[in-house]
Formats: sequence, C-alpha cells, structure tokens
Amino acid sequence: MSSLIGSKKNVKIFVLYLMENINYPLDFVTLNDIVMQTDYVMYLDFAEGFHEMLHDGLIENVGKDPEGNDIFAVTNKGRIVAGALKSDILDSILDKSLAGALRYLDFRRRGIETSCHSERQPDGSYDVTFTMTEKGRVIMSASLAVDSENRAERMKDNFRDRPEAVYRGMVALLAGNVNYLFD
Repeated sequence: MSSLIGSKKNVKIFVLYLMENINYPLDFVTLNDIVMQTDYVMYLDFAEGFHEMLHDGLIENVGKDPEGNDIFAVTNKGRIVAGALKSDILDSILDKSLAGALRYLDFRRRGIETSCHSERQPDGSYDVTFTMTEKGRVIMSASLAVDSENRAERMKDNFRDRPEAVYRGMVALLAGNVNYLFD
C-alpha cells in the first residue's frame, strides 16, 4: 500500500466514514474526486478498496443519477464496520477530510464552472488567468505573472484539481483571515 492513511483496511474505513457522513448516494467519479482531495489515499488503493467494499456488501449500488451513472451508498453492514473501526484513523484526519468533501460537493452542486489559461509574454514570462463562473456570473477572476511555463502549468493543474480550495484561500486572504494558511 502506498496510501498515506496506511493499510487497505484503513482506506476502506476512510471511504466508508466519508460516505456515511455525506449521507447521500454518490457516483464512483465523485467519490473518487472527494477521496483524492485529501492526498491520504492513492487512486489505485481507492479503486481496489471500492470494488472490495462493493463485493463484501459494505456499500451497494442504489440506482442511477440523472446522468445515468451508477450511484452507491453505505449499507448497514458498512456503517457498523466504519463505526467500530474508525478509531484506527486519527479524528483530525477524518474531520479535515469530511470538511473538504462537503466543501467540494457544495461547489459541484452550485454548478460552478472553472477555466484557466496561460499566455507567453515577449520577455519569456507567462500570464496565467483563472476564472470561476456561477450561473453565467463571474464570481472570481485572477491573473498572475509567473516566471516560467512550468510554474504556469503547475498553477493551472492545481486550480483544475482543487478550485474550491483556491477560491476559499483567496476569499480568506483577501478578507484578512491569514490563519487560513495554517489551518
């Protein structure tokens, strides 16, 4: 196992805990996105654990979402397992991960769309522009000048992977809540 959270058992407990506390069915891709928000679990460990939990009756397919994707929920057996074994994982990890998952889901439900692009400047630097829109209205727009294409690409990748974290960070910093950096 290469996940920071540890054993395959811990990966399953972690996923069950998040699913139980979110408390509504999720499709595989959304669940994967939530789990990947934390960096505690590697994709392959999640995918393997997910299929084992499905096979073992800890989660079940409960239907389809409006887009036709299978959606899954924790079974009673899964709730018992998660409740009995969650003490194997630090409460601070579980709490932080659940808070991040709920923020991510709120962002998706609101239908926020993101875009980012970079443009090379004559001096070799790059201008990187990030935009978020909600229902056609720009709710955030920022542009940064950076020294290299590599830095521009890393910033774009981070923005694409975690737009809600970038947005939350910008709002906190601009509102004077510098403690955001240390939370």
